[in-house]
Amino acid sequence: MSEYEATRTLDVTGQNCPMPVVKTKQTIDDLDGGEVLEVLATDPGSMSDVAGWAETTDGVELLEQVEGEDVFRHYVRKTDQ
Repeated sequence: MSEYEATRTLDVTGQNCPMPVVKTKQTIDDLDGGEVLEVLATDPGSMSDVAGWAETTDGVELLEQVEGEDVFRHYVRKTDQ
């Protein structure tokens, strides 16, 4: 279980690249600075896709990624206002 308190959860299970990243970006744009988005995905590629997106995107910080049995959890914080 994560130590982060998610403000919102985005369920993109069953969706493949690039949709987890596209939906994550759309949802993070609606959050306020400091809020945390939990993303639930089943696409194994989402681990590298979300990490790469967060690394190259200003205003977001990848806090943690948890690889579960069936679901990958990504915790992303919006850092700008």
